[in-house]
Amino acid sequence: MARWPARLLVGTVCLLLGGCTQLRYYTQAAQGQYALWSGARPIGDWLDDPATEPRLKVRLAKAQQIRRFAVSELDLPDNGSYKNYAALRRPFVLWNVVATPELSLQPLQWCFPIAGCVSYRGYYSKEEALAYADELRAQHYDVQVGGVPAYSTLGWFDDPLLSTFINYNDAELARLIFHELAHQVVYVPGDSAFNESFASAVEEAGVQRWLAREGNDSMRTAYAQYAARRQDFLALLLKYRGELESVYASDASDADKRARKAQVFAALQEAYQVLKKNWGGFAGYDRWFEQPLSNAHLASVSTYNEFLPAFKKLLEEKKNFRAFYAAVHTMAQIKKPERRQALEQLSSP
Repeated sequence: MARWPARLLVGTVCLLLGGCTQLRYYTQAAQGQYALWSGARPIGDWLDDPATEPRLKVRLAKAQQIRRFAVSELDLPDNGSYKNYAALRRPFVLWNVVATPELSLQPLQWCFPIAGCVSYRGYYSKEEALAYADELRAQHYDVQVGGVPAYSTLGWFDDPLLSTFINYNDAELARLIFHELAHQVVYVPGDSAFNESFASAVEEAGVQRWLAREGNDSMRTAYAQYAARRQDFLALLLKYRGELESVYASDASDADKRARKAQVFAALQEAYQVLKKNWGGFAGYDRWFEQPLSNAHLASVSTYNEFLPAFKKLLEEKKNFRAFYAAVHTMAQIKKPERRQALEQLSSP
């Protein structure tokens, strides 16, 4: 893996992101990425090092097995990604800032030449993310700051395994690796719903195949429970997002919309407590509620699943991953309205 001088990397990232008009932001992005590279070592080195904790060795060996499966069974890229490991001294690799107007669920967009326009802005420092969030709140935006355990550089660089997710259970570790590698197969700048739904389809099908071959009944049961909870939580958020959309689209005054907005978020809090009881007290989504609820929490809630049924159907039709990827590549070349129409047709019964 290349070890670029930090100053050169700053210049490169500035170029890739469209110039250094926001030098401070681009500098932290470049320095953060460089820190990942410089701290990453080949998995073999960690496995051979007597100082490496035994539990970490087990997790790295499992990641190697998952990585090989991704290539041999899912036709995902066989490159340098996830063949190195970096130990970070923080719980997340990034903190994303999402913002919306006070009475809208439409998120702000930040646009870059490679990634296109996305509805978040990432920081390697939680303090910098919180400071930027405060700036946006001062402009009367609704804001959420969320920790991110992993991200993809879309094949431009070798993404390492990280301490922020290496201790996930086996199925969730596989899910994450499959999802992030899928972004290296197809990525359309500025179309997050397409990109994330595609990667989610690969992730879902990949985990099913991996569990069938490598899992046991206990693992399969645990993952089914995890997936069911995730679906329940998504359905909850979509329900209250729909209510807010109706409020904001109404002819009510802004004052009435603000009052109704507060009622909707209070109802969401109560409904979540009921859902937790149905889950037997499982508290895995409590962190989502740590910050005061706002439009920003719900802005991108459907992004990962909007076209998931369409991609699942396409994979079923194509019967294998190679043909599936070829069809998705073809779809990626057409204009966004036509692409959306094609996906909606696939989603229809």
